[in-house]
Amino acid sequence: MSAATLKVTTESRPSSRLAVTVTVPGERCKTSYEEAITSLSRSINLPGFRKGKVPRTVLVQQLGGLRIRATALENLVDGVWRDTIKQENLEPLSQPELSDGFDKLLDGFQPGEDLTFTLETDVAPTPKLKSTKGLKAEFEAVSYDASQVDAMIEDSRKQLATVVPVEGRAAAKGDIAVLGFKGTYSDDGSEIEGGSADSMDVDLENGRMIPGFIEGVIGMAVGESKTVDCQFPEDYPKEDARGRKAAFVIDLKDLKTRELPALDDAFAKQASEQETLADLRKDLEQRLKDDAERRQTSNRRDALIAALVEQLEVELPEALIQQESRNLLEQTAAQFAQQGMDVKSLFTPDLVRNLMQNSRPEAEERLRRSFALTALATAEDIKVEDKDVDAKIKEVKKELSGETQIDPERLRQAVMDDLMQDQLMGWLESNSTLTEKAAEAGEGKTATKKKPAAKKAATKAKSEADNEG
Repeated sequence: MSAATLKVTTESRPSSRLAVTVTVPGERCKTSYEEAITSLSRSINLPGFRKGKVPRTVLVQQLGGLRIRATALENLVDGVWRDTIKQENLEPLSQPELSDGFDKLLDGFQPGEDLTFTLETDVAPTPKLKSTKGLKAEFEAVSYDASQVDAMIEDSRKQLATVVPVEGRAAAKGDIAVLGFKGTYSDDGSEIEGGSADSMDVDLENGRMIPGFIEGVIGMAVGESKTVDCQFPEDYPKEDARGRKAAFVIDLKDLKTRELPALDDAFAKQASEQETLADLRKDLEQRLKDDAERRQTSNRRDALIAALVEQLEVELPEALIQQESRNLLEQTAAQFAQQGMDVKSLFTPDLVRNLMQNSRPEAEERLRRSFALTALATAEDIKVEDKDVDAKIKEVKKELSGETQIDPERLRQAVMDDLMQDQLMGWLESNSTLTEKAAEAGEGKTATKKKPAAKKAATKAKSEADNEG
């Protein structure tokens, strides 16, 4: 039966859903029923009959009319949906769902009679912008901080330091203390899980342990034992420890410190590829300036896109939200795998479900940003010229001259996406008002990028697993 004989009407539903109502001629319903009988006859084995040679009346009696009709209807709906997609040029994003359910449709299905049913599916939305020009946005400025150069150099000195024993003095900030300790909760005296050690090297730096622990060790002498009162932070990874007071019996078994290398050209050569200390400072300064510029550019772009998203009118289909959530989850898993973590054991089914749920807001935000830029390109007829793409591809190929496995199509698409992004952001910069956000009291101008929801949840799960170990 030709798909052209199908009577089809469509109706838009909320959340970018499309309801497709199809009327199937009785002749096609009868054909589907006969084909179901033929198909089932090939698979059934009955004593006294050869396979595929069971008489029709016996077959119907053995299988039952309901099973035959159910098989016929299932095949009919699948085939009709494929034909409808072709006939109406539909581009569904998800598998269709019967509006009234399969069982109800089966009750009304009779071979030889016309059948009408409605299928619902997600379809791509048509994003629109209330306005494209004259947008106002505020961005957080990022300035180069010269003091970071000294901090980076000091970090390198610590990494290259020589550890030597301490004699004749008490523990001081910056030392390495060899500690034995045992912790209990103050409210009920129970032992803290993972809160004890026979011998552990602890850097006496703020933030290394829970508040009060490092402060309690400073001033102790080797061989001394002491009880130190502490309190777990409210955001501690293990929920049952959050905010609780604790007491640690601490034994200072040994004390070491770091002898830092001299700040000279020899240190610069050891710590980097630079020949002199002056060159090392100059290199670090340039890296920090470049980083500040990149982050400020990112902040400007984020602010402009946020202002554009406020003008967006779109209904996000559930299929796209779920797919984007899965993409975020896969990215997080790949990052953990690159760090050498056992993703299979860490990402349990329960954790995956939680991560999918937690990443949903971020997935929706990413989709809105993407749709907003797509709508801008359409509204303002912003395009990428082929000659610009070809020129950029040649440039990229020169940089990747050592790479042998390059997919030309993927490379071209990536270049087109980058060029389009640059053109869209350039257009927004030219047609919007962008101002620097006033820093709040106590805030610096160093931007901190938010960690994706999926990664935060996975990091928390890993931290709890480590603590339990």
